This record gives sequence, structure tokens and C-alpha cells, in this order.
Amino acid sequence: MSSLALYRRYRPESFAEVIGQEHVTDPLQQALRNNRVNHAYLFSGPRGCGKTTSARILARCLNCEEGPTPTPCGTCQSCQDLARNGPGSIDVIEIDAASHGGVDDARDLREKAFFGPARSRYKIYIIDEAHMVTSAGFNALLKVVEEPPEHLKFIFATTEPEKVIGTIRSRTHHYPFRLVPPGTLREYLGEVCQKEDIPVEEGVLPLVVRAGAGSVRDSMSVMDQLLAGAGADGVTYAMATSLLGYTDGSLLDSVVEAFSSGNGSAAFEVVDRVIEGGNDPRRFVADLLERLRDLVILAAVPDAAEKGLIDAPADVIERMQAQARSFGAAELSRAADIVNEGLTEMRGATSPRLQLELICARVLLPTAYGDERSVMARLDRLERGVSFSTGAGAPAMEYVPGAEAHAGAGIGGGGGASVPPGGGAAAARAAVRGGPGTPGAAPEGPAGGPGGSVGGHGGPGGPGAFPAAPSGAVSAPPSAPPSAPASVPSGPAAGDHFQE
Repeated sequence: MSSLALYRRYRPESFAEVIGQEHVTDPLQQALRNNRVNHAYLFSGPRGCGKTTSARILARCLNCEEGPTPTPCGTCQSCQDLARNGPGSIDVIEIDAASHGGVDDARDLREKAFFGPARSRYKIYIIDEAHMVTSAGFNALLKVVEEPPEHLKFIFATTEPEKVIGTIRSRTHHYPFRLVPPGTLREYLGEVCQKEDIPVEEGVLPLVVRAGAGSVRDSMSVMDQLLAGAGADGVTYAMATSLLGYTDGSLLDSVVEAFSSGNGSAAFEVVDRVIEGGNDPRRFVADLLERLRDLVILAAVPDAAEKGLIDAPADVIERMQAQARSFGAAELSRAADIVNEGLTEMRGATSPRLQLELICARVLLPTAYGDERSVMARLDRLERGVSFSTGAGAPAMEYVPGAEAHAGAGIGGGGGASVPPGGGAAAARAAVRGGPGTPGAAPEGPAGGPGGSVGGHGGPGGPGAFPAAPSGAVSAPPSAPPSAPASVPSGPAAGDHFQE
């Protein structure tokens, strides 16, 4: 077994082997076919996505004896020199601008650039980390980049193209590289594991892809670490979660199920297991937020897995679909918001466990908050028939009154007339939203006579007995005896009592 790093052992040797960058490799191959190769290129993008590798492949294509060609032969001297583990070519010069980015280095390059290639078609300079070149260095290169001799090609590679001065950028063909999609990266890692002949449990590759964050080199480095420590049974899920520091899926399942059922005891048992197991509470909260994100997407897009929105094994997808169905929409969204806010608060916290427990308490106790988000979460639980704990002195919310319970009482001592029925969670939900169709909302009108009520509620005529008064109108003085109270301006509609 070779001791060479995995990402070096499987470095692509042709554009066909580069994954996830078809928007770059296809135009470059077409330019090579048409013999319309520019004198200078700028490759930019995140680290580990193939910029320097593509620059080497382009140099190989240009100097192949059968080239310029999009498919180097691999047998000529130039191709062998620029192969994966080849000795390198004297006519392809790689410069690390991080350590050779000064004006003196640029002047030295400029003087040597005009000499022709020793045995290849082109002399090619690959300037890596080009953003580290100083302004004076770029200015020293400007003339030779603008008007190079026929045998000279430049390829700049950088993670920060905005730091390359505009006069250089304008003289290059700019190709932006991107992070590799999770599905593509997972498939590629699976092929690498098969070539290495080491079994990998299902569920490990998504963790590696997540750790790599779209970077092929980072993902290969993580995979190399796992393969190096694999035992007789290969790379196990438990080994991967422990080594990479991710939360075990069973802990996430337990806390999510505790949230959906309102089981505070189970939720805090999970917190205790997290701490006793030596897991980082911040990592646990980050993983929990990732799980809630997947549940929100599954609730909104049931076939999210088929569309590639979620990358997880089939059994995990099935389990998450059941978890998403166990939540109400408002309840799930509120839980994700609280966990997201809690993760921000945990940065720099002196007691991460306390912060984690507070996050769980906020999710489990919507009755402790009177904001619209919490009220909607409580209504979700009522509709699902889930009971939940309340704080000391807080009555359990078992019944949401209808609009008839909110009708105004008569000012003159008379009782209000009955309001059409329609209470329950649906009526309360509409009332919280404050929509125009709130059940039980009566048209505004003048208060009645003796026994009349504010806002047109009650009185002998019942709701809607009087036509709506103009905005801001005040009722006429009552014709009742002088002892009767004077009427007041029309009050808000019944639905407005709920508006915040």
C-alpha cells in the first residue's frame, strides 16, 4: 500500500477525470479542439476544488506531442513528465506566489520568460496563490502578460480573484471553479473506497462529504484518515462519528422525538448523554440544527431526497420523514428558529451545557412565551392532541375559546346577544393571524341604547343589527334616562382583540 496521500494518489490526469467542474472543463476542451487557446488564464474558486490540477492538465494538453488536444496521449515524454507522479517538466514552471510574490521575483520571471522552451511546444508558468503577489509584482508582470511571445502561456490560480489587480484580470480568461455538489462527491468517494478495497458502512460517506464541505481535497483527506484507521470490519459509522466529532444519529433522533411529543424528561436525558459522552454541546446544537433543517425541507418538499435536496441513506430519510410528520408546520419552524438563535448565543458562552438546556426548555415550553410564533406552535400541538408541560402556576391549555367568548359585554348592564359558533383551534388560529375573516367579527356600528354594547356587539339586534358607522363616528346620545351612561366611540371588531 502506497504511503502517498489519497488526494495525490487519485489526482486527475485529464479533464474527463475532473468532477463537478463541467462548466470549466467543457469550454477549455472545446477551445483546445478549435485551437483557440488564450495566452493567459485565471482560475479562481474555493480551496481543493481543482484549480491547480486543472492548470497542470491544461499544460499537459498544450505540450502533448499530439496537441494541442483535449485528450493528452499519456505516452509522449511531455505527458509522462506531467503525469500524476511524474518528475515534472522543465518547460512547465510552478511558482508559489505566497513565497515568491515580490517585485524582485516578478522581474526575475519576466527576464526568463522570453527564453524559448527547452523541448516542449510552450513555456507555461502556473502561478499558484496569485492573490499573494504584491501590487508592484503585478505591475512588473503587466507588460509580459499583456504582450507575451508566442511560446509563453500564463495560468493564475487563486482563491481570492478580487485581490488580483484589474489590469491583470482584464488580460486573462477567467474561469470560476465551484464547490462540488454532495451527491457527486459522495459517488466519487464511493468509487475511491472500492478501489482501495476497504468496506465502508452506510452513513459514513455523508459524514465525510459534510466534513469536506464541497472541497474534493478536504473530503479526500478526511477519507484518507478514516481508511488509515480502519479495522478488519472496515470503516464503521461509530468510528466515523467519534473521529470526526459529529453527533451520533440516535441522539438526534431521541431529542427530535422528545420535542415532537413534548417529553421534557427524554429531552434532558439526551442532554445528559451528550455531556457524559464527552461530546461538544456546540457541535450537538449545530448537528441538531442540520437535522431540523432537513425536517423543514421534508415537510415542505416530501420528495426532497429524490430531488437531491437531502443527502442521507434511505433508512435515515425514512426515519426523518416520520419525524417531519410528527411536527406541526409552525412548531417545526419555531424549533429551528430557537435552535439557530441558541447556536449564535453559544459562541463564546462560558457554560455551554446551560445554554443547551435553555434551548431545549424554550422549544419544549411554548406556553412560556406570548409571541405569535409560540401561540401557533401551541395550536399545532392542540390539533395533534399532544399534551405538554407548563410552568408552575401556568394552567394547561386544553381549550381554545371561540369568538363568542370574546364578544364585548354590554355597557348598560344588558347581556350581549349570541355570536355564531365556530370556536376551537381553527378559530383561534385565524384570530391570532388577525385576518379579515376572523370568526365572530361583527360589523362596526353605534352602540345600542340601554343594554347596548361597544362595537355593535350585543343589544337587542344582535351582531350586525346596525349598519356600519363611518370611521371615527361617535354614536348619538342615548335616549335612555339621564342616569344611563353615555355612548362611546365604536370599538374594534372582535377579531382585533387578538391582534398584536
